[in-house]
Amino acid sequence: MKKKILKSDKFPIFRHKTTIYGKNIVRDIVHRPDVAAIIAYHNKKIIVVRQNRFPNGIDIEIPSGNIETHETPIQSANREFIEETGYTAKKMIPFFTFFTSIGYSTQRVHCFIASDFQKTSKLNLEPGELLKMEVMSFSKLMKMIMDGKITDSITLSSILSFAIKKKLI
Repeated sequence: MKKKILKSDKFPIFRHKTTIYGKNIVRDIVHRPDVAAIIAYHNKKIIVVRQNRFPNGIDIEIPSGNIETHETPIQSANREFIEETGYTAKKMIPFFTFFTSIGYSTQRVHCFIASDFQKTSKLNLEPGELLKMEVMSFSKLMKMIMDGKITDSITLSSILSFAIKKKLI
């Protein structure tokens, strides 16, 4: 059973009640749309965005965004990749899916690997998006991760998983 306890256009919170192993359990869960995230790696370089995450400051992230209600994760990945980078990928390969904060949020991240991509347009940002796209060496991004300069959980999880799978570290 769930009951909405806070009304917010972006972050509705529901109180979930259930019984697990004979114990009554109550959890307040933030309901968030799922996210599509894109790893665009080629020739030891990666496409990233410098995103102003006011009030938390500027972070370097892989391109990503909310999946709209009418979209599949792969449709969202293609749309977000074009909007945030101006690049189009001939192929979006599903990589893995994970929860951003499994203990209190419904949000999952569907991570994709962009393949055979090229610059086709200018950025097409939504109102309120404050970002700049750049191509960075993968080794520089990994150094920034190891130095604690990358703080976005989606980027950290995706890039480290990619680096391990591709034997880049």
